Amino acid sequence: MLATLLLAQANVTWYMLPLALAISLVYSASRYELPEYILGRALRLFLQIVGFMGGAFLILWFLTYGL
Repeated sequence: MLATLLLAQANVTWYMLPLALAISLVYSASRYELPEYILGRALRLFLQIVGFMGGAFLILWFLTYGL
């Protein structure tokens, strides 16, 4: 019962981190062959995705702050 309540209150936006990681790994693996390049580019793309989404969140939060 307690576990069900905790899962019901979990914020869905935390799913963006594993999703962004999976997208960056698949995209990098489709473009490069060497594991060093795949992991390096995937990490950089992951940080870019998370940074862009964080920036968009901050802009939207700022615009809706007084509403």
